[in-house]
Amino acid sequence: MAELKGVCVGAGYFSKFQYEAWNRIPEVSITAMCNRDPDRGRAIQNEYGIARRYTDYREMLERERPDFVDVITPPDSHLEMSRIAGEMGIDVICQKPLAPTYAEAEQMVAEAERAGIRFMVHENFRFQPWHREIKRLLAAETIGTKLHSLNFRMRMGDGWGEDAYLARQPYFRRMPKLLVYETGVHFIDTFRYLAGEIRGVFSILRQLNPVIAGEDAGLIVFEFSSGAVGVWDANRYNECADSDPRYTFGEFLVEGDCGSIRLHLDGRITVQRLGEPEIQHDYAHRRHAFSGDCVYATQRHFVDCLLSGKSFETSGTEYLRTLAVQEAVYQSAESGDPVRAFGKC
Repeated sequence: MAELKGVCVGAGYFSKFQYEAWNRIPEVSITAMCNRDPDRGRAIQNEYGIARRYTDYREMLERERPDFVDVITPPDSHLEMSRIAGEMGIDVICQKPLAPTYAEAEQMVAEAERAGIRFMVHENFRFQPWHREIKRLLAAETIGTKLHSLNFRMRMGDGWGEDAYLARQPYFRRMPKLLVYETGVHFIDTFRYLAGEIRGVFSILRQLNPVIAGEDAGLIVFEFSSGAVGVWDANRYNECADSDPRYTFGEFLVEGDCGSIRLHLDGRITVQRLGEPEIQHDYAHRRHAFSGDCVYATQRHFVDCLLSGKSFETSGTEYLRTLAVQEAVYQSAESGDPVRAFGKC
């Protein structure tokens, strides 16, 4: 039986993964959804069996009085929506990017805290099954007690040519900040999840496709407080060797003082202890919904924490640390110098 009443705002490309996941969480009943476009809203309502549909989110919140709202709208709408929810005492799970600027993100988090509501960022990459498994392997000291490095290589192949991004997310073409703001932030959060706090960054950002407004390629070096280093080598222009680049989003190599862990494009994990052959490590992952069904895992975490009272892994306060690193990445790219001792890190 459902214990939590939820509503959702938004009907864009990614929202379908969130609606589908809510339908598989028995403790939740999504009673209503909202979208300004009645046709898009109706399509979502019908597909996921939602009882009521609105075109005004304030009206929906006032009429439904839910336990929580899932905000699945563009970043410039998040501050106002979370503020209204806070005034009504409604908990919030909010899509990323969290806000257009770091200052607005800080304001959003501060207002949620003053309102006394629970606030979580829908940051789902750390909930991908391979990253959860790599974290478990590190905790079990499978490759030793000292982490040396993390190296992720991403090639999406959806950003080349005159029609770049038009098929799935055409608004990408107009964003003044693209690769790091939209995609790289996921990996900043995942690197922090796996290796701890980041104390410094150095970045080189480039635009490979002239038809877009923002950067689509980047090389970022991270310094961790533990002494480990990380490298994120990414572009959305060139292609990878897998037919589904959005499954793992790339290849990952994690190295420690006793060996290495490797994530392959198809989701396989292999482990190589120093002086020993590389072996396959079996764990559960599947090609369902988005990127290993990580949306479901993220929303499952949100619900579990609401019911138990435990802290969210990606609470607003916690996520500001990730956004402070994101800010430093852009600062480094602009200045050409490393940036250290920034934000809340």
